[in-house]
Order: sequence, then C-alpha cells, then structure tokens
Amino acid sequence: MKLSALTLDCPDPPALAAFYQQATGLDPHPESDADFAGLNREDGLLIGFQRVDDYQAPTWPGQGVPQQLHLCFDVADLEEAEARLLELGARKTDHQPNEDRWRVLTDPAGHPFCIVRG
Repeated sequence: MKLSALTLDCPDPPALAAFYQQATGLDPHPESDADFAGLNREDGLLIGFQRVDDYQAPTWPGQGVPQQLHLCFDVADLEEAEARLLELGARKTDHQPNEDRWRVLTDPAGHPFCIVRG
C-alpha cells in the first residue's frame, strides 16, 4: 500500500492551494477548480484542498473542533521558515510544546501544521 493523496477541508480551495504552493514549491494540479484544488509532488503524492460549506477551523490545542490531521514539514532553519510562512499568511499558535525543535503554525484556513528542524 502506498499513500497517494492527502486532502484538507477548507472554505476556499484555490486560496489554500496557493498558500501551500508558495510554501512548498509544489506544482498545481492541472484540473484544480473552485471546489477542489491540488498540488503534486514529484513522487506522485497529491495534497488536495476541498471546499466544505460551513467549514469550521480546528481549535488547537483545545478540542472544541478537533484537528483530526496535521501536516509536518522538515525545514533547515526554523526561524527563517517561520518568518517566511508568516509572511505568506500562516499564524503562530500560542501553545508551542517544543519551540526549540518544532513550531506549530496554522494555515490560512486554520489547520495546524508543524515545521520541524530537519
């Protein structure tokens, strides 16, 4: 079994795909549209973003709206990556369980993700 795709619910798939494209450099999926947008990695992995009516962003670290999934990205320099992601529209969460090794941010739709010293 090989993982082929991850899909995140969100209110605006093209906008969230644009955020992650700028953050990762992945190529846009050629069949992206207003309801589903995707990014392709060279090895075939697709990161998808699907429109959900009445989307509610996860609350973290609380569980009022559970995160259910989060992504982790290896980075060479935590401070540099964090600054760049904040400029792109990410937000840094107040709760940082191990700020020396990883940082918890949220994407523009509110999904928590981590950048990890690689």
